[in-house]
Amino acid sequence: MKTSLTPIASAVVLALAGTAVHAQTAPAKPAAAASAAETERVEVIGIRASLQKSLQSKRDAESRVEVITAEDIGKMPDKNVADSLQRVPGLSISSASANEGGFDENDRVSMRGTSPSLTQTLVNGHAISSGDWFVLNQTGTVGRSVSYSLLPSELVKEVVVHKSAEARLVEGGVAGAVNIVTRKPLEFKKQLTLEAQLGGVYADNPGTTDPQLSALVNWKSADNTFGVMLQAFSEHRHLRRDGQELLGYTQIKAGSTIATSNPDLAGVWYPTLIGSALFEQKREREGGLLGVQFKPTNDVTVGATAFTSQMKAANYNRNYMLWGSKILNEGNGQAPNAGYVVRNNTLVSATFAPVAGTQYGVYDQISRPDAGSDSSFFTVDGTWNVSDKLKLTGMVGTTKGTGKTPTQDVAEWNTGVGSGASWKLNGVNSAADWSLGTANNSSPAGVGLGWIFGDQGVNVKDKENWGQVDGEYALDSGLFTTLKFGVRSTSHSRSNQGVIGQGPGCKTSTGANVGFDWSQPYWCPVGTASAADPANFPKGTTPYPSNYASGLGGTFPRDVWFYTPEQLATYNSLYANRSTDGSRENWTSEYGMSEKTNAAYLQSDLEGSGWSGNVGLRLVQTKQSVTNNVAVSANTPGAVTASAFGPYLPTTTDHTYTDVLPSMNVKFKLNKDMVARFAMSRTMSRPDYSALAGSVSLAPPATAGGVGSGSGGNPDLKPVRSNNMDLTLEYYYAPRALVSAGLFHMGLSSYVGYGQVNKQFMTYSATAPQGEMVNYLLTVPVNTTGKVNGIELAWEAPLWGNFGANANYTYTDAKEAGGGPLVGASKHTYNLGAYYEDDKFNARVAYNFRSSFFSGLDRNTAFFQDDTANVAASLGYKINDRFSVSLDGHNLNNAKLKYFALNTDQPRSIYENGRQYYLTLRAKL
Repeated sequence: MKTSLTPIASAVVLALAGTAVHAQTAPAKPAAAASAAETERVEVIGIRASLQKSLQSKRDAESRVEVITAEDIGKMPDKNVADSLQRVPGLSISSASANEGGFDENDRVSMRGTSPSLTQTLVNGHAISSGDWFVLNQTGTVGRSVSYSLLPSELVKEVVVHKSAEARLVEGGVAGAVNIVTRKPLEFKKQLTLEAQLGGVYADNPGTTDPQLSALVNWKSADNTFGVMLQAFSEHRHLRRDGQELLGYTQIKAGSTIATSNPDLAGVWYPTLIGSALFEQKREREGGLLGVQFKPTNDVTVGATAFTSQMKAANYNRNYMLWGSKILNEGNGQAPNAGYVVRNNTLVSATFAPVAGTQYGVYDQISRPDAGSDSSFFTVDGTWNVSDKLKLTGMVGTTKGTGKTPTQDVAEWNTGVGSGASWKLNGVNSAADWSLGTANNSSPAGVGLGWIFGDQGVNVKDKENWGQVDGEYALDSGLFTTLKFGVRSTSHSRSNQGVIGQGPGCKTSTGANVGFDWSQPYWCPVGTASAADPANFPKGTTPYPSNYASGLGGTFPRDVWFYTPEQLATYNSLYANRSTDGSRENWTSEYGMSEKTNAAYLQSDLEGSGWSGNVGLRLVQTKQSVTNNVAVSANTPGAVTASAFGPYLPTTTDHTYTDVLPSMNVKFKLNKDMVARFAMSRTMSRPDYSALAGSVSLAPPATAGGVGSGSGGNPDLKPVRSNNMDLTLEYYYAPRALVSAGLFHMGLSSYVGYGQVNKQFMTYSATAPQGEMVNYLLTVPVNTTGKVNGIELAWEAPLWGNFGANANYTYTDAKEAGGGPLVGASKHTYNLGAYYEDDKFNARVAYNFRSSFFSGLDRNTAFFQDDTANVAASLGYKINDRFSVSLDGHNLNNAKLKYFALNTDQPRSIYENGRQYYLTLRAKL
């Protein structure tokens, strides 16, 4: 199905197929009435009352939205906003930003089979900057999505999910937008409100209990003209992720030694590394929100909001590995013993006899003691009811976010020398069996230093400033009821500069810098009092936890030794080269870009006999400036030559894009209980930061007039654009009951995939000593096409007495041009839920399932996440009108997170994060 939209045609969205969560819109009405309605919604208590109000709001809405109120987040088993959003039809969540593997907290939200980067997250209708705490998401795959780990649910009044576009909404979400709404001081009914939550979280794997604290105080004047609200939170918790990681697959090359002796192994894939991975972390999230409102007259309201959230995320990652690529060396290494097994063109079982001097294993220990991220914003907004017909609103603000890894204390050890090795892959449902033969896994005796690596001084900065003015004019004449209009301007920047790479090269024990010599077996030359001298290794070791990976299956090393973070820090401080004179600048991890946007829109609400809706047009201009670091020869004019990582040339590319985004939403009242909706739209988003601004490596042609090769970012990427259609039928067959069905289509006209482009670079090389423009064929992100078609089904109803239930299902068929998968697209997602509530007691249980999906490329290998399912539950008891207690459980089925490459005979990772339990006492005074 193809959809062609023009400014004249109209277009955009419809959405929603019903939901077990609460749906709500904000139809046009006088400011005072709107405020009263919102206050009433905040004060709604009880699961059933909240469901009834939400369904009525959904029924009255002109466009398709889902709303989860604060009552829901408080009473659902959801300590994270993303957890609640996964229960909305058409939405899915993940606990990883890219391909780092999932953790125990959901962190990203996506809609309708698209990448999280194509779903916009807003707070109070504006952008929020955030940084990631994990270094690979700071310098590797860097997307546009917002980290929900910085947004505690205690701050939320409601979450509005826009599944159909309107011209008045800020552009940036191809699939839709999630708007997190915080409370306002003048919305509270009481003059003084005090609320507090005191609790603790217990996590199975680390076996620790940590405090969870939050509080709210709101005061407003007796005449309701001035109010101040302060919310604060301090939430600590430990996590431990036990896992097995297979870090990519490599092929045995045709014509290689092994392919010649074993022809059936030519072109066969084998695991690059198989490891016993242990990840431990302490997360400390602290911050708050301050809101002030002033209403000098009945027609004017002015407010200011300040928010900050900081998360300390110290973490320690260890991976004790079998080194498959070192053993087989693409077919030029050691051949497996007879009896090996090939399945799905993959070497799934192999044994290698011990060979003296051959290295069969490697062991990485990486401590990041001061990793973290933060997010903040400050806004000033105002509303002016100019007359009975005209209302103006305005907002100016700024938001900042950072992701920091100031230090990485690292050592990579050579293990399994002469030990032999073996593996047997067991698919995705069980960890692989593997061994380093005669190696002693529990002791560092006999190991040698491989190298010390890791970026230092990583400081990703994301900032946006904006200003906007919106207006509403009541027409009260015939078909057109309200005219809405507005303008918006933003300035956005994202950068990561000043990165120090501590390898290659090292320091001797006297502090002298030693350059790397490739003829030496270690990064630090043997024979000096250096890091490679075993006499200088840390003294004493600690074992992996005794119950490490007990639920993963498979037979593999679990009795592994490690040095503590403190030992690594001391070791690195003596020998790692962290010079700040420019010689250690790792420009391959740096990038920079800026965007300036201007937008204007015009939208009209419509109403006729038995139908209503809106139609509008939004114009957006994006001015984009991207700086890529390009690898060049040292004699290239302007090249930076001081870095040990090679000469490079910062290259800036500027583009201007203009988007015309029409939208239309129509609602038909078929009878008193049945509503049909139709929507069309054109939407846009902007490519990921790393896709645009990643560093570019070049390999000049070997002969004059030839074509070179390369890879990296592509600053010429156009915005991602989509033409969307939705059709939905909703049947409200009883009080608090709904059954609905919907169809949706997204035609992605400029999706970002991977491909090859031709580009010219000024090149100074042996074949072009004077410099000339040389053609290169680059493997980079490219604009391509794709489509998403789907079905959303939902049901919600009271059953008997105080019981109720809900269910929803989404089917998504998503393909890139050529039939490949779209990033983030699960074919099947569904939710089942049930609740009970009386005057004192309430309980909920929820089950979520998401089928496998493509997550992207990792180490030049496809990366899929396998099916996931999660069970969560909540119990609550109302002690009296002031106090209540709740017990929430997350991941009660202790689901494993499983990943694979080209097929399930190529497992990539399997992780166990364990269960988490939250016990909370709530007080209202």
